[in-house]
Amino acid sequence: MKVVKKRNRAAYMACICGVLYALPHFWWGVGVSFGFPGDFAKAPDELLSQIIGYWFMGVAAVFAALFSLSFVYKWGEKLPRKLKLIPAWIGCIGLSIWGFSFFVLKFQFAIGRVVSAPAFVEQDASPMAAWGYVWYALFLGWGISLGLAAFFEAKLRNHSDITIRQVY
Repeated sequence: MKVVKKRNRAAYMACICGVLYALPHFWWGVGVSFGFPGDFAKAPDELLSQIIGYWFMGVAAVFAALFSLSFVYKWGEKLPRKLKLIPAWIGCIGLSIWGFSFFVLKFQFAIGRVVSAPAFVEQDASPMAAWGYVWYALFLGWGISLGLAAFFEAKLRNHSDITIRQVY
């Protein structure tokens, strides 16, 4: 049962990360700039950009958070195995690479290997750019926890398949 606990913890952590990603998108959508990783006043003010950038991304993150709960609750057992594992692994890889690459880039800045592109010099020098560390750490944690949930789910299912075969 240790595998079940580990899977559940990882799935709950992925759910929390999804909600933590969704919430700021909703408050940015209503005009609250807290936590925005740049100059909020310079963000695109077009309706389509706001719908996609704030509202759609927030709703998508809520659905991703709910998806991660499919590893914990009984309704998730009704989903085909591949319908759970494949999107989880894709999310794990994408979010982990996205989060990790930010820290690699920041390291490259710190050692002087790269410099900001002229279009991003002002944004990178902004004190609000420090929020990037929060959001990209969230991506990294989200990706790793989603991958762990998928890993332990696969391990649990493989173990239960072996047990069922041994009984018959």
